[in-house]
Amino acid sequence: MASMRILLVSDLHYTLPQLDWVVRAAPRFDLVVLAGFAAIAVAGQFDLGPLAAFACLLPLAAASGYALQRYVLNDTLGKDPLPSLVVTFGLSIVIQNVLQEIFSADPRSLSAGEIATASARLVEGVTVGVLPLATFFAALLVAAPELLAPVPGTALAAVVIAAAIGLIEVTDLRRIYRIQRWEFWLSVVCFVGVAVLGVIPGIGLAIVIAVIEFLWDGWRPHYAVLGRVDGIRGYHDITRYPDARLIPGLVLFRWDAPLFFANAELFHRCVLEAVARSPTPVRRIIVAAEPVTSIDVTSADMLAELEQTLRASRIELRFAEMKDPVKDKLKRFELLERFGDASFYPTVGAAVDAYIEEHAVDWQP
Repeated sequence: MASMRILLVSDLHYTLPQLDWVVRAAPRFDLVVLAGFAAIAVAGQFDLGPLAAFACLLPLAAASGYALQRYVLNDTLGKDPLPSLVVTFGLSIVIQNVLQEIFSADPRSLSAGEIATASARLVEGVTVGVLPLATFFAALLVAAPELLAPVPGTALAAVVIAAAIGLIEVTDLRRIYRIQRWEFWLSVVCFVGVAVLGVIPGIGLAIVIAVIEFLWDGWRPHYAVLGRVDGIRGYHDITRYPDARLIPGLVLFRWDAPLFFANAELFHRCVLEAVARSPTPVRRIIVAAEPVTSIDVTSADMLAELEQTLRASRIELRFAEMKDPVKDKLKRFELLERFGDASFYPTVGAAVDAYIEEHAVDWQP
């Protein structure tokens, strides 16, 4: 086998000089494979990560390559290519046999996800695995780019398109379209962006759109006025439970988002609208603040203004179930002292009970 390889490359050298790169590059591939197996062995033996094993082997690999080139390969260079061919392929055979003797066959593999089993149909009755096809062309691009030079770009594009089509999960897209059309159209925009603009710009475009959608949801979040529903514990949205009972003189207002500059004015307006729509004169409004996970300077100023507006109308502002990190921010914004510790309740139920007791309201939970 070794003599056949030597004769083959010798013939290529004398008849096709443009393939001299094969002779020059032949030993490098086996040396790279040797370094890879050595990294696996070192990582497994000393419980190191891939990068740590690579860092440990890099100086040794560099020193070995330098010594091999200087003391072995350089002595074979000359007008006659046969000595260099013999030494080169002799080293290649030695390295391969050493690897086979030490490591033998290794059936283990890394999980590649869905691409490992995906296939692309070339013609009727003929399918090709996407991962082997991609590996084959990647190896050609790295090891033998000259062989792909005569191939028309359209042919390579057809192969890439066929492989990409095999990765499209039509069933999953149908499911996304059925349950969340917004995410379906986002995936379509990402696909078109990658196809037209390139991978990085296309994915960047999809990320920007997703961030805008997130900000839009935070800008106009869901909110509700809460009431007591017979037979169900707690207080619930009166739009979903029209028969819910309201506490006279009290508005339970829930805001389902963080408070920040984009929705501060909307919060202010919605609270005043809830007060205006109350069927009885309002003496206190309790903000169910459990969904409020953060607050910024703009919304803090808004709360101060809201408290002042409500106080001018003889309406008390209270909070229930506010998270401690949010209360810490209120303290830094100097609002905790302004509102007072008595304005915060651990639960909505405790806040309602305190209102009923303080104002002597005849209402049973």
